[in-house]
Amino acid sequence: MLFIGGRRNMSKHPCFNYGAHRTWGRVHLPVAPHCNIQCNFCNRKYSCVNESRPGVTDRVYTPQEALAFLRKVMQTRSDISVVGIAGPGDPLCDAQQTLETFQLVHEAYPDLMLCVSTNGLALPAYVKDLAAVGVTHLTVTVNAVSPEIAGKIYAFVGVNGQKLEGTLGTGYLLRAQDEGIRMAKELRLTVKVNTVVIPGINEDHVVDIARKCASWKVDIMNCISMIPVENTPFETVIPLTADRHRSLQDEAERYVAQMRHCCRCRADAVGKLCASND
Repeated sequence: MLFIGGRRNMSKHPCFNYGAHRTWGRVHLPVAPHCNIQCNFCNRKYSCVNESRPGVTDRVYTPQEALAFLRKVMQTRSDISVVGIAGPGDPLCDAQQTLETFQLVHEAYPDLMLCVSTNGLALPAYVKDLAAVGVTHLTVTVNAVSPEIAGKIYAFVGVNGQKLEGTLGTGYLLRAQDEGIRMAKELRLTVKVNTVVIPGINEDHVVDIARKCASWKVDIMNCISMIPVENTPFETVIPLTADRHRSLQDEAERYVAQMRHCCRCRADAVGKLCASND
């Protein structure tokens, strides 16, 4: 059993460890409203109580408000093992809020694991800072390892104040993901890759991504069936069937371990996976 940072028990992360997800819960702190890319399946909502998917939250907190909210949760629950930041935008697009929140949480609750989910564009710039404030688990969303396929998924990639379209932008994103994940593994972070599987776009590319995960020595991969969202370019795409989803996971598992219990959490999720927010 691995312990890092005092008494933090790595086996209790409900997303990275299947055996923990019925016993241990998480708190997502929505402190990062902005994003540096535009995915063709994404429509972020900051005051929504009716949808359950990534990119959705009831509100956005300041770091101090996030800590106050966490204190209330910890007063009423004994099953929280990890605090994560997953949006509702990209945590590293709002890096200062994210890092400050993690620092406050780690000082107040040193036994809790810290987890962040990012598209990876700014990861090379901030991965060392994440490790320094106590982050133990990292999720990077990698939807393609080919700039051409990625170009069908992203409307633009924001770099130095410019919106880069096509392979110019996606090439930049993929290089940043590659560098950032390699740096994270060198820093001994536990790394998960999320891949949003979009039929007709990257469905037949999943195994290529899994092979790349293996070369990165990623700890686990999560193939997520895309949720069609209204008012997005992919709103009419028909999602994977359950059988096709499982078959893709089986194919990818030849190269990297698969997460099969994902519940596609909101950015303000609290509690055990797939349970409603209390």
